[in-house]
Amino acid sequence: MPHATSYSFCSVYAKTVMSNSNICLLLGATGVGKTLLLKRLQNFSLHGLGELGTPPSTLPTVGTNLTDLTLKKKRVTLRELGGCMGPIWPRYYKDCSSVIFMVDSSNIAQISSSCIQLLSVLSAEPMCSVPVLIIFNKRDMPCTMGLTEIKSLFRMDDIIASASQPITTLELSVHTGQGLQEVLAWLENIIVK
Repeated sequence: MPHATSYSFCSVYAKTVMSNSNICLLLGATGVGKTLLLKRLQNFSLHGLGELGTPPSTLPTVGTNLTDLTLKKKRVTLRELGGCMGPIWPRYYKDCSSVIFMVDSSNIAQISSSCIQLLSVLSAEPMCSVPVLIIFNKRDMPCTMGLTEIKSLFRMDDIIASASQPITTLELSVHTGQGLQEVLAWLENIIVK
């Protein structure tokens, strides 16, 4: 029986710790750049934006990655869920305070499935008031669609007009760091509220 008591205490402690911090879910299809974004943001929290350096190598996430950042003296936990975990993303919705949804704007074949995933996230009941940042990544790639074209394919104006939660969209190149400051500004704004 000691194990049951110990487990019970640990799970209560873990729930208390998780509920006292801001949790931002990082979602998107496999290969959109979620892991690299986590590493870039973690590097920024340690060294500042001036020291981005060469992009670190990454592998597709199987499971989750957790990264803690301190922004404006407040802690936010970024929880990346692997793209292959799409069917079980809803299990994590009730614990989050914000969402970053990434789209690979250079992968035309993935656009329609990313749009369906996004609509599924936005329409989930626990997400009805959670702020969402939609990032169109890989802006540095030569085969990238223009922002106007990709927003048209996503029907972003219609999505934003009918959504119950606040939605922000950004262009980003995690590889070069272009747009990273705007992502940090969005996170800071969300956790200060």
